[in-house]
Amino acid sequence: MQRKSFGNLQCPIARSLERVGEWWSILILRDAFHGLTRFDEFQKSLDIAPNMLTRRLQALVESELLEKRRYSEHPPRYDYVLTERGRDFRPVLWALLAWGNRHFAPEGPSVVLVDQETGAEVVPVMVDERTGRRLESGRYRSAPGPAADARTRARHGGPPGAVVATEGDDAP
Repeated sequence: MQRKSFGNLQCPIARSLERVGEWWSILILRDAFHGLTRFDEFQKSLDIAPNMLTRRLQALVESELLEKRRYSEHPPRYDYVLTERGRDFRPVLWALLAWGNRHFAPEGPSVVLVDQETGAEVVPVMVDERTGRRLESGRYRSAPGPAADARTRARHGGPPGAVVATEGDDAP
């Protein structure tokens, strides 16, 4: 059975899930941030079937999250390195780490984020780049952007490009 593609939907969350919404993809990206680049390294770390790893790496390369670089001619072997698009995924991983520690680690965190200089533990939060204000539930909501079609405008309310801060609705 072929799964539905989200790549052509206007929703940026759906488009993102099209690229990384499969758990192996996210774990491969996690491992790439830890310095893994080779097929056998990913396979050993994840204990993933070779055919599944091949498909996931190919999809991440096609989505331009990883770049495939040949390091051996005979036999042909490749490194898989993060692209700029892939490196931009790091805050998403940090947010998942913090969310998982908060909600799914009753024994306490097994992995934390730390400041490289001080070693102090940090907890990532999202802030608005322009104001520096923390994005909190109830203050912000999604709104249609300039490229929104009629369906997206209806789902998110308001004219295209309108950004309205309201109480309550914070669902994307």
